[in-house]
Amino acid sequence: MGETTEEAGYESIRIDRSGQAEAFDVIGDRYDEAFPYKAGQVSAGKFLAETLDRGSRVLDLGCGTGLPTARQLSDAGFEVTGVDLSGEMVRLAREYVPKATFHQIDIADLRPGGPQDLGRFDAAVAFFSLLMLPRAEIPLALSTIHHLLVPDGLFVLSMVEADVDDFTISFLHTNIRVSGYIREDLIQVVEEAGFEILDEDSYTYAPAISDVPPEEQIFLRCRRTG
Repeated sequence: MGETTEEAGYESIRIDRSGQAEAFDVIGDRYDEAFPYKAGQVSAGKFLAETLDRGSRVLDLGCGTGLPTARQLSDAGFEVTGVDLSGEMVRLAREYVPKATFHQIDIADLRPGGPQDLGRFDAAVAFFSLLMLPRAEIPLALSTIHHLLVPDGLFVLSMVEADVDDFTISFLHTNIRVSGYIREDLIQVVEEAGFEILDEDSYTYAPAISDVPPEEQIFLRCRRTG
């Protein structure tokens, strides 16, 4: 059999994670201190809790410390699997949300034919995790998520609205690289990956620290098509 689009796509780019996981290993709990009011994530979790059947499998991509999302979804009666590139974030998530399962995995490893196979999920969330990827990889990550979902599976995505690509910023006194889109471009990329957008919300958020400016957060509630 030939390569899938995702396999061929990942083979055509150079994946560079240098410093990204290490930065979040250092940040640890300070992330939750800087972003204590995650209204958009809580609202999205409530949407899934009201829509999915108990026992549904939900994937939390870039789960961080597991707060609030993995805990909220686990408390709603779902079988939650979280993945994160940072070993420290995975350690904290296992401590804070013992009913869920967490793995230190790169999203690229979940692609069809990749080295990790976690099965299929009824829903997936990616809250501010895809912004850690260069733009060339984001469509591949979205296609991977499409592959991981059952037909008509739900997907909730959040990104910071910004026209940047693999741009270095100072975040909690640590350098990380981030990417973003303006709203119209983000919607186009998501739809081209095979998702129907059911609803969208936006929040202007000022982190509870001084070195990160206010940001416009976009939340898209989607359904897998095809």
